[in-house]
Amino acid sequence: MLDWKDIDTVLLDMDGTVLDLHFDNYFWEEFVPACYGELHGLQAEEASRLLRARYDEVKGTLDWYCLDFWSDSLALDIPRLKEDIRHKIALRPHAVEFLQQLRASGRQVLLVTNAHPRSLALKMQATGIGQHFHHTISSHVLQLAKENPGFWHALREEHPYKPARTLLIDDNLAVLRQARAEGIAHLLGVRQPDSQRPPLLPSPEFRQIDHFTDILPGLQSR
Repeated sequence: MLDWKDIDTVLLDMDGTVLDLHFDNYFWEEFVPACYGELHGLQAEEASRLLRARYDEVKGTLDWYCLDFWSDSLALDIPRLKEDIRHKIALRPHAVEFLQQLRASGRQVLLVTNAHPRSLALKMQATGIGQHFHHTISSHVLQLAKENPGFWHALREEHPYKPARTLLIDDNLAVLRQARAEGIAHLLGVRQPDSQRPPLLPSPEFRQIDHFTDILPGLQSR
């Protein structure tokens, strides 16, 4: 699937790629609507309907990923609510093994996420995987979401990499498309970002992996 001799840098998404997306799907689709409904005296179905409409208004923008935006918009302490269910944060299978072998291979390894810095910090603390990355980067620092035009150029200014010799693994098709438009040559999707939901439909645009073990063969030192 990959010719590792052509790759110097590996960019990894966090939620749905290194971590199980179940935490985030549960949080935004079940836990937050339940808390919002309780605050406003709404039935669960009505609260979910209202929040889905709000989510759709900002999806694909930095606000969609911003804990401060949602705390203000919903009058809920979103960071505290995330702490309340931190026990649901989980790694995807073979993630640590893959990260260890990547670092041992001498390649540059970056975690690049749309998650808010406070969410990033929570998940690094909960999993202890920050040590496996040269840098962990929240898109909020660059003031662009990963799917926004210019993000990957802005990232390269802060953390130099050669797009033609870079691999990005991400579960978000919009992110992969934008990375391709900005020259990143090696792109992989994730077939089942949420362990509690069925796999995504195959993408005609990007190859997908089931597990990191799919691409471990051939991973040797640069």
